Amino acid sequence: MNQEKQDQRKDQIMEAALSVIVENGYERSRMDDIVKSSQLSKGAIYWYYKSKKEVYLSLVDHWVKQYNAGFIENIETKHSASEQLKGLFNYFLAQYQKDSSGFKILVEFWSLSGRDADFNAKLQKVYSIFLEYIITIIQTGVDTGEFRHVNPRITALSILINIEGINWFTRFDKSGVEAHEYIQTISDFILAGLKK
Repeated sequence: MNQEKQDQRKDQIMEAALSVIVENGYERSRMDDIVKSSQLSKGAIYWYYKSKKEVYLSLVDHWVKQYNAGFIENIETKHSASEQLKGLFNYFLAQYQKDSSGFKILVEFWSLSGRDADFNAKLQKVYSIFLEYIITIIQTGVDTGEFRHVNPRITALSILINIEGINWFTRFDKSGVEAHEYIQTISDFILAGLKK
């Protein structure tokens, strides 16, 4: 089987795994659920992945790949650090409004990382890469004089935590605040505090 066909199969399995984990959660999902959702044979699934855990560890990478591609394209079209940060918030809001399942799965991954060292290590790596990207934006803003002199790491952590707040909207729909209101308010607040 050629590489393109193998990649298509893996994507098919990942999309099936995503729908299964969103619907059932990790603990209640089974390989048979992924087989059924993917419409592939059990043998085809096991050819690529030896266990449910292996599927879902790969799903973390799949999820990151999907979100990072659009995220980086969106941010790199912006010129100033302020525009990049605003673009970052807007990108995640647009993704949430388009399909909130990606954020539901992130909540599930968080839960798994508290119980499983492999998931914890995988998520630590993902978050450290994303955090460094935000730190670079903040440092650029400080270096160009657009932002006040702030600690880029602490500021980036604060921004990351606020972006992660979107996940609450996937779990608690009776908060009295819409996701877009939250993102607009928090991004304006952060930018007002950063700008000179």
